Amino acid sequence: MVATPSPSSVRFEPRVFERLSAFVAANRDLTLSSATSRLVDEALRIREHPLITFKDGPAGRRARLVGGPDVWEVIGAIRSVREAEPALAGEEVLEVAAEMSGTPVPFIRAALAYWSDYPEEVDDFLDRAHVEAVQALAAWERQQELLGL
Repeated sequence: MVATPSPSSVRFEPRVFERLSAFVAANRDLTLSSATSRLVDEALRIREHPLITFKDGPAGRRARLVGGPDVWEVIGAIRSVREAEPALAGEEVLEVAAEMSGTPVPFIRAALAYWSDYPEEVDDFLDRAHVEAVQALAAWERQQELLGL
């Protein structure tokens, strides 16, 4: 069952409302309501996961480690380690993923904690990245074939 958003009234301090209005004006795809909802949701997620921030980009808005890679990239590294080294478990997996990604283990843990709370969001980015990689490889192979390589 999908929860229906409930209407609510929120009063903002004048300076906060000015900044929020400027944010909405700069992000024309958002309404005042959707911007407020997104920003509050992200603020709550950051409070729950202090090493996480959010970043806009060509792939859309996504969770990212503070000063580091996107969460989906870290989870992808963990999955790669598990596939390549199925005998590894626990701390060993985290250490290899940290080495592979150049990300300290506490940040790897933070990405893992975020993923465990929001798996659909992170998995969606992983799925899209996989599709793009398959398409890029197919295009490269076609180019190589055309060049006779």
